[in-house]
Amino acid sequence: MFPAITRLLSRASLFFLSALLLTSAALAGPPLAGTEPLTIEGDLAAYMLDGMHRYLDRATKESVAKRELYYKRDFSSPTDYDQSVMANREQLKKILGVVDERVSTKVSSFDRGFMMLSSARLPNEGTKYVVRWPVLEGMYGEGLLIYPARTIGTAILIPDAGDSPEKFVAGDLSLEGEGRSLISALTSHDISVIIPSLIDRSEEFSVAGDGTRPTNQPHREFVYRQAYEMGRHVLGYEVQKVLALVDMLYGQARAGGSSRAPIGVFGYGEGGRIALLSGAIDPRIEVVGVSGAFAPQENLWEQPIYRNVWRILAEFGDAELMSLVWPRAFIVEWSPWPDVKGPPAPTGARKGAAPGKLETPKYAAVLAEFNRGLSLVGNRPGRIPAKFVVGSQPDAGQAKSPEFIAAFASAFPESSSGSLPIKKFDATTAFSEGRQKRQFTEMLEYTDRLMRSSPKRRAEYWSKADRASGDTKKWSETTKQLRAEFERDIIGQLPDKLLPVNARTRQIYDDPKYTGYEVVLDVVNGVVAQGILCVPKNIPAGERRPVVVCQHGLEGRPDLLCQPGTDDRFYHRAAGRLAEEGFVTYAPQNPYIFQDRFRSINRKANPLGLTMWSFIIPQHRQTVTWLQSLSFVDPARVAFYGLSYGGKTAMRVPPLVEGYCLSICSGDFNEWIWKNTSLDYRGSYLGTHEYEMFEWNLGNTFNYAEMAGLIAPRPFMVERGHRDGVAPDEWVAYEYAKVRLLYADLKIEDQTEIEYFDGPHTMHCVGTFEFLRKHLRWPK
Repeated sequence: MFPAITRLLSRASLFFLSALLLTSAALAGPPLAGTEPLTIEGDLAAYMLDGMHRYLDRATKESVAKRELYYKRDFSSPTDYDQSVMANREQLKKILGVVDERVSTKVSSFDRGFMMLSSARLPNEGTKYVVRWPVLEGMYGEGLLIYPARTIGTAILIPDAGDSPEKFVAGDLSLEGEGRSLISALTSHDISVIIPSLIDRSEEFSVAGDGTRPTNQPHREFVYRQAYEMGRHVLGYEVQKVLALVDMLYGQARAGGSSRAPIGVFGYGEGGRIALLSGAIDPRIEVVGVSGAFAPQENLWEQPIYRNVWRILAEFGDAELMSLVWPRAFIVEWSPWPDVKGPPAPTGARKGAAPGKLETPKYAAVLAEFNRGLSLVGNRPGRIPAKFVVGSQPDAGQAKSPEFIAAFASAFPESSSGSLPIKKFDATTAFSEGRQKRQFTEMLEYTDRLMRSSPKRRAEYWSKADRASGDTKKWSETTKQLRAEFERDIIGQLPDKLLPVNARTRQIYDDPKYTGYEVVLDVVNGVVAQGILCVPKNIPAGERRPVVVCQHGLEGRPDLLCQPGTDDRFYHRAAGRLAEEGFVTYAPQNPYIFQDRFRSINRKANPLGLTMWSFIIPQHRQTVTWLQSLSFVDPARVAFYGLSYGGKTAMRVPPLVEGYCLSICSGDFNEWIWKNTSLDYRGSYLGTHEYEMFEWNLGNTFNYAEMAGLIAPRPFMVERGHRDGVAPDEWVAYEYAKVRLLYADLKIEDQTEIEYFDGPHTMHCVGTFEFLRKHLRWPK
């Protein structure tokens, strides 16, 4: 939502919250006939959110035991084991976005792929080169190569995001006097060292809106937001950089007549995550070392948002990732995590970053996760046993302890061919300056190209939907699987069966033309649906009326749509006015309220393959089921009309809740993928505080025209104010033209409309009311 609109709606909702609570307390009356009395006190919206949080907390704990259901491990031999977990590795690659072909796979050798840009001698370690290597089209890895006189293998040492390769080298070599320099230990064993650069946590270049909206988002978060929408990830991009090195090292080994060249990966902090993920994905990595990163990940939602990975905890904790490394060498070092207390502090115009911190987990918890990893492979020894290393006392572990260095360096197997020749390059150009901006920009531009080609990807994804026949029945049949995939892969589907509705109500309005009831319905274990029902007075016995479900926006309340005697600037009491016309209306309380309180629902849900919408969809299924059961409701005429975040609901709920006979999207419909990923548009979510907006891989599957296609052939309408800051008119018209063409192809042009009006972000209640009267056939 446009930020100014967000602030206005938030202030309005606070005002009406107090009015709602006072009204409920003062006028609480008898329940609606056929329902139980509603006795829950306090803020029902808070009660609803509390239930969702409890549900997700339980589901996260339970996910640990359920993960093994995804594995069919075969320990007959290392080869059989690799084959048995191949599907798990492919799933891990998919959720990290490690799905694009690397340029490096076409590079025949290490020396042809590497660009040696400058060099310097290091005492006792060999030659240090500044290097660059190809990864994806237009994207390169950069860092340092330390090359001894002779090399039989390579270690990729990945620093934390807070450290440059140069800082990593300087810090490591400064410890040599204590007998624990990792670089010295490796080069003395004829192991070359490559130190990649990661995207850091600075906010310097995190500017949206074509340079007009500076944010305090860490660079990693800024890349994450854009990439997540396109089914990619900052973690995945950096894993690709490591795997590109592996590609070229193996190419060099083949060029040198060897079947393999020993490769190890070590990482600390953010680098530790990259090392762990890379080792789990690629069996060519023979030694994996992790420091300051390995732990139970059930608190992932509290960590920086750039660690949020769709569905990862459903299948992969750190113990499961560790098990994918078996039987290769795996060493975990207990050490303090990087000190990340949150994103950079807001300053002036720089704001909008998501909360998130890193805290060192308890020693016992890390050791327990390591032991759980051992148990997953039956404590079977690999080529060497997995090791858990503590440098000193458990509560004072230190990164790169002597014990860890010894374990990691000694884990490298001897090369089968001895020294691998690597072409020498003349040092001519210093290239480390500007490295961070260059790498940051390359990731953004790569994702931007994915966004621009996404219509083609979506067309391929939708190719089985039959619109050419012009038959609405065939359209519905051939989009059935797409609806299922939309719910499973984009929305996220709760595994629970719906509970009995168990409607509880209490009267809160007594208007001359309608009666208002506060409603609570059971949905799944501990989760309820809640809203306000407005029933026109004097409905003749036996008559069944149409229903309009009217949905508020961000930080909104049902009272804004229903309460007698009000005229909110955004909602204009739409539900109350429709009730005055004789429609039954219902205004649900959706969970997008209380700012980070609701946004953290997505943070807890995403690692389980769920979203906030995973709750909203069953809430509406229960709501429609209950409404259709009422004696004065026509079950075939239940419509949906939502503004702003309610408009988002209009695009996501009716496709999956078939009881809605039509849908109206107000103040939200636009080219949604551009809105989420555009580097140029000032109103893009790349630059706002609404970090929950990004939906995994949506750009390749369902834009708003495709969501409308899941609503078809039911009636669908867009309400658009020219002065609405949600998106430009041109974007709205562009996306709606696709919808109009679909309805024309299906020969049902009269079932879709768009109304433009010269106004702001609001329910105009003119063309939409006519659309409702027409398609709900009311008044008679």
